Amino acid sequence: MNNKRQLKRRHLIYYLRVFDRDKDKLIGHLADINQKGCMLISTKKIEINKEFNMKMLLPNPIMGSEELIFSTHSKWSKKDINPDFYLTGFEFDDFPSQKVKIIDKLIDDFGFND
Repeated sequence: MNNKRQLKRRHLIYYLRVFDRDKDKLIGHLADINQKGCMLISTKKIEINKEFNMKMLLPNPIMGSEELIFSTHSKWSKKDINPDFYLTGFEFDDFPSQKVKIIDKLIDDFGFND
């Protein structure tokens, strides 16, 4: 795991569903997020150092979007404290400013004040 993270990951009040767009299949649920990456919780181990095209369903439309579509790379994966689940960290590919604004709004509207 990379301990050089510059932005704090934020937990949301929802575990939003995240899908692999190429396979149209649920990958996992969002555990935390920031402008640079996210962590998913899943029932299956996710391969690391792999590129993914993802789609995350938003709890409410944000700036006219009901979903966030993005590309990312899996960086690490480990068993969750609950042995039935895995945690996987992802780093986002470069986002246009519109997608960064959607993530910021998502955190503002649904993030825990931790």
